[in-house]
Amino acid sequence: MVLYLSHIFHDCRFLDKAAVKSTGPATPWMLCAVTQVEETKQIIKMLPVLAVTFIPSCVPAQILTLFVKQGSTLDRSMGPHFKIPAASLAAFVTIFMLISIVVYDRFFVPAVRRYTKNPRGITMLQRMGIGLAMHVVIMLVAVLAERKRLSVIREEALFDAKTIVPLSIFVLLPQYALMGVADAFVEVAKLEFFYDQAPEGMKSLGTSYYSTSLGIGNFLSSFILSTVSDTTRRGGGEGWIQNNLNTSRIDYYYGLFAVLSAVNLLLYIGVTKFYVYRSDVIHTEIELRQAKEVQPAEAGSQE
Repeated sequence: MVLYLSHIFHDCRFLDKAAVKSTGPATPWMLCAVTQVEETKQIIKMLPVLAVTFIPSCVPAQILTLFVKQGSTLDRSMGPHFKIPAASLAAFVTIFMLISIVVYDRFFVPAVRRYTKNPRGITMLQRMGIGLAMHVVIMLVAVLAERKRLSVIREEALFDAKTIVPLSIFVLLPQYALMGVADAFVEVAKLEFFYDQAPEGMKSLGTSYYSTSLGIGNFLSSFILSTVSDTTRRGGGEGWIQNNLNTSRIDYYYGLFAVLSAVNLLLYIGVTKFYVYRSDVIHTEIELRQAKEVQPAEAGSQE
């Protein structure tokens, strides 16, 4: 469905009629300027890309929900008199995101630019795609961490809800760190894409696409969680997600998200094949490339 809509929105020729003068009486309400039509086309062309960002926006929502609930069941001791709050591990997402942005801009882009001849290093959609691929890896890492936690629970027979599992909370650190790296690709590229590709007079609407992606992603995450919980309890089953996390199977839930992220990645690749960048953005990139080529030449002539 998303691929079909992407093909339809590829050129949006059906909107051209809005700028064609009809044979009937001419009124301001019956005819649009060509600029208005082209700007509307550009906004509509981004809708398929927006649609395939909803599932990726569900993945960061796990940081402040199930990831925190996992951490609250683990050993949070740091020294004899201090316990780290379970939610504080979310700080590592921001830390690794900031480090990744610096590494990306200072090292990755200059290195890749030599081969791609693109001043951005890679395109915005390629950058987002790398982050979406990392989401699959993150959920698989989360599955492994949860299975490690469950194995300790089974070995020690610690099925009580209030029992602390003798496993360090830092076993969850890899998934938090990878989430920060992925955000440096997905979230930054998403905001940059929707802002750059929006027409000059509709930048605020382009930015609202980014907020819409996050908002729908959070609602969708709650919907998937409740649906999975209710579905797995049918037929007298205990369900994957219970109040007692020590008897739950959220490793299955994370596995489901890994599958959803992988399927969404395939849809994303299909959608981006139909997308054509805004012409003035392409021209700007060409000018930037030419400017970078001219500067070394001018410096050499001055010497």
